[in-house]
Amino acid sequence: MTNTTNVLLITVNDEADPYGEGLEAIQQLKNGEPVDQPATVRFPNESQLTDVFNERTYTLLRVIRDEKPASIRETARLVGRDKKNVHEELTMLEALGVIRFDEEGRAKKPVFSYDDLIVTPLAHGSGDETAAAP
Repeated sequence: MTNTTNVLLITVNDEADPYGEGLEAIQQLKNGEPVDQPATVRFPNESQLTDVFNERTYTLLRVIRDEKPASIRETARLVGRDKKNVHEELTMLEALGVIRFDEEGRAKKPVFSYDDLIVTPLAHGSGDETAAAP
C-alpha cells in the first residue's frame, strides 16, 4: 500500500483487534512517534460491505470529490437521483465516517476528505485487494 496518511480503508473484520490497534496508536503518539495507519471502516461480512459500497456509492463519492457540490440537493442533481434517497445514503456514509457534512448556511455540503479509498472485501488475509479511487 502507498502512503496511508490520507487513505480510507474499507474492509471486512478479518479478526483484527481494533481495540489493540487503538492502544498501540495511542502509545506511539505518547512516544512522539508518527502513526501511519489509514482510517478504517470495518464490516462484519462481505454482504454488508457490498450493501453499502456499490456502484451508487462510488458514483456519489466521485461526484463529491470531483464536482464538490455545495449541498445534498446539488449532489442529487449531479447524479440524477432523488434528493431523499441521496440524503439517506449520504447520512449513512457520514455515520460510517466516510464523508462529513460542512454546514454552509442552511445547506449541508458533503465532503470526501480522503485522497484514496481502498476496499479489501475478502476476509482472512487472502491478499486479494481491490483498489477503488472514488
